[in-house]
Amino acid sequence: MKKLMILAVCLFLASHATAADLIKAKQEGAVNFYANITAVEPIMKSFSAATGINAVYTRLDTSKFIATVFTEFEAGKLQADVLQAPLPILEILKSKGVLAAYKSPSAAGYPEWARQDDAIVQFGIEYIAPIYNRELVKPEDAPKSYEDLTDPKWKNQIVMPDPSSHATTISWLVGLKEANVFGSDDAWMKFVQGLANNKPMFVKSFGPTPAPVESGEKKIAISMPKYIVTKAPAPLDWVRVKTILGTPRAIAISAKAPHPEAARIFMDDWLSRNSMKILADKVGEYVLAPGVFPPVDGIAGASVLPIRELSDAEIRKWGDAFRKIFFAK
Repeated sequence: MKKLMILAVCLFLASHATAADLIKAKQEGAVNFYANITAVEPIMKSFSAATGINAVYTRLDTSKFIATVFTEFEAGKLQADVLQAPLPILEILKSKGVLAAYKSPSAAGYPEWARQDDAIVQFGIEYIAPIYNRELVKPEDAPKSYEDLTDPKWKNQIVMPDPSSHATTISWLVGLKEANVFGSDDAWMKFVQGLANNKPMFVKSFGPTPAPVESGEKKIAISMPKYIVTKAPAPLDWVRVKTILGTPRAIAISAKAPHPEAARIFMDDWLSRNSMKILADKVGEYVLAPGVFPPVDGIAGASVLPIRELSDAEIRKWGDAFRKIFFAK
């Protein structure tokens, strides 16, 4: 066991930090990680085992992230060393002076658009695509495209987050239009109207979408293919659409990190191929480390793109528009 620990530390140092950096970080004693991502314990344990630094994970709900972090920051009591959240949240915190500039060498192979900021690195995309119950839907009958979801045979068989109030779903629908997934605005609107005509069941967010499909109450969900991994052995599969959109996941270091050396080492480790592979394999996340994919059949062949952040005014405008379409009597 001791030899394995020595090997782990040697591999860590070779990839991320010098021995001097690690000594300074260990003297700091810990690293505090505020995040809205779930099921990251395997990465935290791997980091602590390799470095001897205690990694402390604090889960913050997305809706409370900015208020919690900024209130602590203003009071001089922010305990977070490293912050992880959807990209728009970190951009707001950066504008308020909460984030420190840092270019992690571990992000060198990431797409240029994901690492062009001097403080924030995008490491993944919370990807959205239809999933279905493979025990209730025969392979030959399963949808093959977004357009197939408008087939009347799926009426009352779809569950999705409320497109009139759920911001990410609103952004996803608008993103399909802006990415020209359907070839024209008219074809996109035909899809939206067809989906509405099939009378989906609405839930508050993506979290509850798999349950009705698992139980057989519904056959299809506008959801996330990662649930194929996290809900296993539930009989879930996904519609193999060519273009997948999702919210960018990002990470940054706090400007007043209580443990600055440990923060840099943690961020380097988080962005490493090893940690991103853990996140993909164990949590089903779509990550931006080159050549790393979640164990979701066919996902490597899809084009996965980040959704543009919509303004509050745009969210209200499109939410109202989708309310008229999806809730029409």
